[in-house]
Amino acid sequence: MRNASIIISLVSASLVIAGCASTEYSNTSKGAAIGAVVGAVAGKATGNHKDKRLVIGAAVGALAGAAVGSYMDKQEKALNQELSGSGVKVVRDGDKLRLDIPAQLTFDVNRSDIKSSLFPVFNDIAKVLRDYPKTMLVIAGHTDDTGPYQYNMNLSQQRADSVKQYLIAQNVQAIRVETEGYGPNYPIVPNTSDANRTQNRRVEIHIEPVVE
Repeated sequence: MRNASIIISLVSASLVIAGCASTEYSNTSKGAAIGAVVGAVAGKATGNHKDKRLVIGAAVGALAGAAVGSYMDKQEKALNQELSGSGVKVVRDGDKLRLDIPAQLTFDVNRSDIKSSLFPVFNDIAKVLRDYPKTMLVIAGHTDDTGPYQYNMNLSQQRADSVKQYLIAQNVQAIRVETEGYGPNYPIVPNTSDANRTQNRRVEIHIEPVVE
């Protein structure tokens, strides 16, 4: 009963807060790099957050069995429809989704505030996330390897936090959202050219179903 009380308290507090408120590479190597970063971020949203899953499940409900795949199918379709032509990629990995958002579209150089031209895109993302609340989100910021390491770590975290705050302002429940700044640690291609560095500067939104 004590755990249930704690969960209910956390849910209540979260709902109150929510209411107030980026050389050529072989396909094999590139796939391994992408897998590494996806695995790292996915790990943050899985086994380490059992208690948080319980809280989210208590707040917005949870999925079970065949309902999981169908729920994520519908959410993937909705995201593809809303984000068509936006430059944001919707990637499916089993029952998880990932939105790849190029940083150059979203932020000015060395800035962490979202460009106003991208507000409609994030509004569309928020709309789908509100329509499919039985998911938890990890927003991951990434940079290239130019500049001081700690500066890039801080910038990637600030950009992830900016995306989180924008989504919360669009009524995506705060309890569902976490952020992580990875700096230059997980490039999807080697930082050996301007074109490659552009690909590595990105923000990813990892979307995972809350399962019973």
